[in-house]
Amino acid sequence: MNTESKSYKRELIDHLLAADNAGSLEQRLGDLLTPSEFSEISKRLQIFKLLEAGVPQRQIAEQLGVGIATVTRGSRALKEHSS
Repeated sequence: MNTESKSYKRELIDHLLAADNAGSLEQRLGDLLTPSEFSEISKRLQIFKLLEAGVPQRQIAEQLGVGIATVTRGSRALKEHSS
């Protein structure tokens, strides 16, 4: 990741952390994301939760209406962060 990208990422994180309550954070996310993007990010969180609960990847894909590749990516991310 280049310096400019890191700067943008840090700015985004700082913007979100400036929210002082859940409603304010939801508003900030709503201002930044389309409804579809908000939904996709929410589904990614559900993927993590279901993987951690031991639900099979194919079942997660079917349940959430996402591709198996999306679930596999989530699984890889969890493994990387748990090592």
